[in-house]
Amino acid sequence: MLRFDRRLLQNFDWLILLFVITIATMCLMNLYSATYPNISRGTPVYIKQLYFFIMGFGLILVIISLDYRIFLNLNYILYTCIILLLLYALLLGRIQAGTQRWIDLGFFNLQPSELAKLTLVITLASYYSRKHTEEGFDLRGLIAPIGLTLLPFLLILKQPDLGTALMLGFIFVSMTLFVKLKWQTLTFLLGVCGSLIPIAWKFILKPYQRQRIETFLNPESDPLQSGYHIMQSKIAVGSGLTFGKGYLNGTQGHLDFLPERHTDFAFSIWAEEWGFVGSLFFLAVYFSMILWGLNIASSSRDKFGTLLCIGVVSLIFWQAFINLAMVMGIMPVVGMPLPLFSYGGSSLITTMAGIGIMMSVRMRRYQVPG
Repeated sequence: MLRFDRRLLQNFDWLILLFVITIATMCLMNLYSATYPNISRGTPVYIKQLYFFIMGFGLILVIISLDYRIFLNLNYILYTCIILLLLYALLLGRIQAGTQRWIDLGFFNLQPSELAKLTLVITLASYYSRKHTEEGFDLRGLIAPIGLTLLPFLLILKQPDLGTALMLGFIFVSMTLFVKLKWQTLTFLLGVCGSLIPIAWKFILKPYQRQRIETFLNPESDPLQSGYHIMQSKIAVGSGLTFGKGYLNGTQGHLDFLPERHTDFAFSIWAEEWGFVGSLFFLAVYFSMILWGLNIASSSRDKFGTLLCIGVVSLIFWQAFINLAMVMGIMPVVGMPLPLFSYGGSSLITTMAGIGIMMSVRMRRYQVPG
C-alpha cells in the first residue's frame, strides 16, 4: 500500500494544491484582519489556523502516499469509530454555548461531527461502488445507505447541530442521485420529505432554530436580537462596493458590529475590505477548485474513486453555497463554516483530508483496477 513510483509523481495534482495554497493565504490574511488588533492573551486565531494548515498539508502527504482503495476495506471501521466518538461527545463532551459537540484533547478540541461528513462520503462510496444496477436503485437498495446516514444524523442533531446534520443529508442526496434512482423511488422520497417538513417544524426544530428561519424571512422584525447577524453581514458585504475599504480598514468587523467574524461570517470581512472585485477573485479560485474536483472524478478509472471525489466535492460545495448564501442574507443562519476559509481545526482537517483523497485518486488514474 505504501508503494510509491515515478508515475505517481508524474501524475501529482499541482493545480489543486495551488488552489488550496491560494485559499489558505487568503484565509490567514482574512483571519488576521478579523481579529485586528489582537488584544487577547492567548494565541491569535490566525496563528492557530496556520498550525492547522500545516497539520492538514502533512495529512495530505500521508493520504496521497496510500492507495485510496484502502478505504474500501476500512470504511466500516472508520464509520464505527465515528459513531463511538459522536456518542462520547454527546455524553461526555465539552459543553459550549449550549451545545455538546467537542472532545477536549488538551491541545485541541475535536469535533467528531466534522469528521462524520468525510466518513459518510467514504461509507456511501464503498456501498454504492459494490452495487451494480442499470435501472437505478429502488427503495430496498436504499435501506442500508439511509440507515448509515440516519444514525450519525440523529446523533449530531441531538447535540444540537442542525447545520452539520443537514450536511449529511446533502451528501447522501448528492451521492445517491449521482448513482441513479428509479423514477418511482425518487418521486416517493420527494413526497415523504415534503410531508415531513411540517412535522420537523413543529416537533424536531428547537425554538431558536425556528426563530432563525423566521428571522431570515423578516430580519427587520427584530434588528437588535435575532436579526442582528444577518443585517450586519449584509451591511458589511454591501459596503465593500467595487474595490472594498482596503485591507485592515473594514469597519463592521473592527468596530465589533459583526459577530462571529472569524468563523461563520469570515467572508463578510473579506467582502467589506476587498469589495466586489476581491470577492469575485476569491469565488473564482474557490469554485475552480470545486470544478477541478469534478474533473478528477471524471478521470477516475473505477467507480469507487469517482464516488469518493463526488462525495468530497459535494461536501465542499454545499457548505460553501450555504455559508455564502447565509452571509448575503438569502438563507437562514445555520452555523455553517466556509471550508478552508472559516476558522476551525476540525473543519479544516476534514476538508484537507478530503482533498488528499481526491489527489490520491488523481495520482492513480493511470492504474487499471484489478
